[in-house]
Amino acid sequence: MPASPKSAFHPLRRRLLRAGALLALIACGAGQGWAQPAAATTWRMATEYPASAMPGEGLATFAEEVGARTAGALAVRPSYDASAGIRSAQMPAAVREGKLEGGDAFGGALGAVDPLFLLSSLPFVATSVDGARRLAELARADYARAFAAQGQHLLYLTPWPPTGLWSRDPVATLAGLRALSVRTYDETSTEVMKAAGAQATNLSFADAMPRLKDGSVNAVLSSGDGGAGRKLWDYLPNFTAIGYAMPLSFTTVNAAAYAALPPATRAAVDAAAQATEQKQWARLDTRLEENTARMRANGVAIQASPAPAVQQALREAGAGAVSAWRARVGGERAGVLDAFTRNEQAAK
Repeated sequence: MPASPKSAFHPLRRRLLRAGALLALIACGAGQGWAQPAAATTWRMATEYPASAMPGEGLATFAEEVGARTAGALAVRPSYDASAGIRSAQMPAAVREGKLEGGDAFGGALGAVDPLFLLSSLPFVATSVDGARRLAELARADYARAFAAQGQHLLYLTPWPPTGLWSRDPVATLAGLRALSVRTYDETSTEVMKAAGAQATNLSFADAMPRLKDGSVNAVLSSGDGGAGRKLWDYLPNFTAIGYAMPLSFTTVNAAAYAALPPATRAAVDAAAQATEQKQWARLDTRLEENTARMRANGVAIQASPAPAVQQALREAGAGAVSAWRARVGGERAGVLDAFTRNEQAAK
């Protein structure tokens, strides 16, 4: 017996009612903000150094820490080796102008932005890990204010191993020192090397490599870390441990991008930055041994005790550079160096 028109309508009516209810739920959910997950925010962050160098490892660590602590709500996308086309000296402007959300910059390259950033690379001031860390902590608030004036929020500091002198030939005499055409990394080190009798040019690592290849540069002022990352032994098989400085790199983010984060995400970013900096300092405990082993394995002759005449010439030149820095930043801002010097003398 065929179904009546009324009984045949029931299944269709039920399907339509269920579809209408589902659409109503979706519309309601969209209005309440839970139908679709919010899109993750991405920060592009760059460094001019290799991924294997201290700043590169710092960016990778920060990206991991942020991803874990924000459950993916904020993603950090790092790039290395100046692949973003931005050197340290250009980083503050690039971040301020929104070309990147943030990045790592070597402090010595930022002297034109603010001479305060040259503090950590002053010659023969803080040459031990403990001393460099004490100076960094004393100056942290000043660094943060200086970056805030550039429209940036300071995230964390990265320490470099001690700066030494890579060279094509051994630097065993004053004549050897004066024969150098050396790549330096900031205004201060350029003046120091010139005052000691060498030719000196302030170059980023990326810009120095072609000069090494064509022979117009026959020495590089850098740590074993930076040199190993760039495989300087291919051109410069000698390293003199002059103990020049233990400079810092700074990782910052655009202040507006930081302020735009929800409070909970900002707190997670702060915790990630703190954890990253702690790991960066901890890496120094083994970094020197690792770098020395890599250098020796690649045929680098390491002079652990520089010739007295060479060291004296560098220290005398360095003292003049420190005095010039004091005059440049003024007495009030030089107070952090005074406090550091007093603390170091009291500790002896």
